[in-house]
Amino acid sequence: MSYKKRLTLLILLDSAIVSTAIFLATWIVYPSTEMTLTGPIIISAVALLFFHHTFAFLYKLYNKVWSYASVGELVAIVKAITLSIFATGVVQFLFNDFSVYRRALIVTWLLHIILIGGSRFAWRIYRDRYLTNTEDQKRTLIVGAGAAGAMIARQLKNEHNHVELCPVAFVDDDLNKQKMQLYNLPVEGTIKDIPTVVENLNIEHIVIAIPSLTNGELNEIVAECNKTNAKVKMIPKIEDLMTGKVNVQHLKNVEVEDLLGREPVKLDIDKISEYVTGSTVMVTGAGGSIGSEICRQLMKFTPERILLVGHGEYSIYNIDMELKNQYKDSAIEIVPIIGDVQDRERIFQIVGEHTPRIIYHAAAHKHVPLMEYNPHEAVKNNIVGTKNVAEAADTFGVQTFVMVSTDKAVNPTNVMGATKRVAEMIVQDMAQHSKTKFVAVRFGNVLGSRGSVIPLFKKQIENGGPVTVTHPDMTRYFMTIPEASRLVIQAGTLANGGEIFVLDMGEPVKIVDLARNLIKLSGYTEEEIPIAFSGIRPGEKMFEEILNENEVLPGEVYEKIYVGRTVEIDSTMIKELIGNLDELDSVKLKDALMNIVYRERELLTS
Repeated sequence: MSYKKRLTLLILLDSAIVSTAIFLATWIVYPSTEMTLTGPIIISAVALLFFHHTFAFLYKLYNKVWSYASVGELVAIVKAITLSIFATGVVQFLFNDFSVYRRALIVTWLLHIILIGGSRFAWRIYRDRYLTNTEDQKRTLIVGAGAAGAMIARQLKNEHNHVELCPVAFVDDDLNKQKMQLYNLPVEGTIKDIPTVVENLNIEHIVIAIPSLTNGELNEIVAECNKTNAKVKMIPKIEDLMTGKVNVQHLKNVEVEDLLGREPVKLDIDKISEYVTGSTVMVTGAGGSIGSEICRQLMKFTPERILLVGHGEYSIYNIDMELKNQYKDSAIEIVPIIGDVQDRERIFQIVGEHTPRIIYHAAAHKHVPLMEYNPHEAVKNNIVGTKNVAEAADTFGVQTFVMVSTDKAVNPTNVMGATKRVAEMIVQDMAQHSKTKFVAVRFGNVLGSRGSVIPLFKKQIENGGPVTVTHPDMTRYFMTIPEASRLVIQAGTLANGGEIFVLDMGEPVKIVDLARNLIKLSGYTEEEIPIAFSGIRPGEKMFEEILNENEVLPGEVYEKIYVGRTVEIDSTMIKELIGNLDELDSVKLKDALMNIVYRERELLTS
């Protein structure tokens, strides 16, 4: 229906209601008299009609979508009608010898509200009851009967023709809300009652609507949801709710990252800004998982120039396009550079030309089994590459050099871990005689990085399984890519030179539990997607170490950041390793690597 037709219909309907209300009220109040058609009543009816339409336009009663009417619309109706009655009383006072039919006006006011409000809300009731098609919608339980839960319930009800979810009940741990109703939906129990409520009410979907949940609390809720066959969704972060970005179309599946992620660390924004803002910053491995996220985080602090250095042209192209699109109105100069850290001449050329103030060295080979099969490539990239970038930083007076390391450098038993530990040694050695502040930042597995288990598990689930886990007791530490990247940047501001910063990774997680959670969150059971144990791969540890008592000094230097102990480094052994690299076969190269880290371990424990 066009706006003009709708407006005409509402004006005619309201005119009939207003006229009926005042004459009916007069008859009710004065049933034994003939006042219904007297001059003062007719004048009052005309005045009420005029004032009603005036205040109806003022409060936009003819512009509201009444199929979604709520308390706000009812308040507008009451205000418009009350003012109309008051103005009509003034007219009666002026044209009826200074007297007012107060009782008649009060009854008129009541009838007016009932009839006008009823005419508007009748359409919503009709729509909700007879036009709502719930046959194809999924019966939905909302976890959390607070503001966010109410918002989700309201939107699901209002958007019933456009969403697949139909809310039927809430659960909430607040005992004062039990057996209460919100938007005509009952609160049927607490979070512990989720399995029972799902079974009793034939629930097919569960929406977690508590944006302020900690990860531990979310884990508890998901554990209860996992006892059912219902699909689980959740609302996004609380900051998105506060900024009004979220509606029911933004409900997202619960991801393993949501369960394993931790409360974000509050960064020292002032110190990072002082360190990064207006500077030229270089990131090696800028197209990788960690490197690209470091670039994203750095852009928030408006460096003058950011150098995206990487060997793979496609990955550098992607991060270059992403940053330029996101910061197209910014004055930050984004420079994509193709270069291999193993190419010493190219690295010196890049650093010499752009003279960055800070270098974040994230370029590395990280895949443990692959590096066991390719130890020469691991040494060339992780050790020689680090040496090239570090020496270029020293030569051209870079203020700070931050190397991204790994927990696998702790008591390494594999090629990848050993090469990263030797790279740390190079950085520590450079710090002894350079004006550049050289530091390394060590952390464990990052969720969602290329080559990590989560993308592999997701692909295996998409292919129908099985999900392969190396061993039922295999345990790892996990951190989200954004958190790791932020802490790397923060650690750089703490550098005095020579430190190995160790990030607190929280509690270790069994890989098999990770696989089970991912299978369940993907909507399957272990009968549908089985788990198969494939055996420990070459070079893998059963348990990773991150906060070894012998290696880490007590006490945090910043929230979730520790400093590792340093020992004298035998740089001669490292030089011999690099010098004899081409002459050593794989076995001898591995032995040489392990001799270096074993020697350090002896010094640590002596």
